[in-house]
Amino acid sequence: MKFKADRATLMKSLAHVQNVVEKRNTIPILANVLLLVKEGKLTIAATDLEIALVEEVAAEPLRDGAITVPAATLYEIVRRQPENAVIELDHPGGDAQLALRAGRYSTSLVALSVEEFPKLDAGKLSHNFVLSAQELRGLIDRTRFAISTEETRYYLNGIYLHAAEGQDGPVLRAVATDGHRLARVEEPLPQGAAGMPGIIVPRKTVTELRKLLDEASGEVEVALSETRIQFTIGTMKLTSKLIDGTFPDYDRVIPRGNDKILRVDKRDFNDAVGRVSAISAEKHRPVKLSLAKDLLVISAASAEQGSASEELGGDLVDYQAGPLEIGFQARYLSDVTDQIKGKVEFAFADGAAPTLVRDQEDNSAVYVLMPMRV
Repeated sequence: MKFKADRATLMKSLAHVQNVVEKRNTIPILANVLLLVKEGKLTIAATDLEIALVEEVAAEPLRDGAITVPAATLYEIVRRQPENAVIELDHPGGDAQLALRAGRYSTSLVALSVEEFPKLDAGKLSHNFVLSAQELRGLIDRTRFAISTEETRYYLNGIYLHAAEGQDGPVLRAVATDGHRLARVEEPLPQGAAGMPGIIVPRKTVTELRKLLDEASGEVEVALSETRIQFTIGTMKLTSKLIDGTFPDYDRVIPRGNDKILRVDKRDFNDAVGRVSAISAEKHRPVKLSLAKDLLVISAASAEQGSASEELGGDLVDYQAGPLEIGFQARYLSDVTDQIKGKVEFAFADGAAPTLVRDQEDNSAVYVLMPMRV
């Protein structure tokens, strides 16, 4: 195997695939990246047995062949080359090392045979549809903050993606919850997604997919079955196993009869929560919302640091129901309101019941927050 590639192109691709490589593993081949030159094309791939990323890279192929080398080491060597460097990688075959040359620099890397590298076949994927990169980013960004990190509840460690019936017709719905907050976001159901199984996309897959979407502007092809999902973004294919579990009936958690409505500007509310919660260094610091007609007082107290409060009223607050006091974890409040662009609409039942949160101008997303004692 032999090819030449410019440093920027090669480094960009290696940055993509090395993120998939598991940093701590007991199987040496999983720390390696696969380099394959075949039929005039260079392909770079990596896997941790749960996720696989394959990318076709612009290069000058000089000799067909394949080899694997340590991903982190190769990336670091390429990264440290001059910006305009042209890098040549050459593996003559057999047990030889991989030779790397760039200008006056040369090195060799211990290589492992491709025979040991896991097969990357995704198998048969029964459903195929297309989403714009913007739509997919929106589904991820507005739900991933609520993914659980509690490993014992593994079925909550991802985003639940499924077809559902929305207010205006069939939708593709993404849901995440950690038991303290819930996010439900939807887009019109794309052609080909009808009848798809409900699937749980793992947290790591969501994280790596979101990084790739930063560079995407066109369409993303999605193919899935009950056990796997594959995203094709330009010249990249990200394939992942799905979480084998049953997502809970989230619809039961979403309150229906909350009739005490607060509307407040997102930026003013977020800024006030940030200032008030700064009084405490506690990770799970609570803030209290005290409501009266067209008045919101946000307060927090700490036995070590003292107390703080801020009043929002006038044109900033619209609240017509009776007095109410309710507490939330400050970070959870901010995580939800960060997803909202204009006015935040809170729908309360009482100080102990789940609270419904929406964007007043966008009904495609619904959030639920569990209150806490303050």
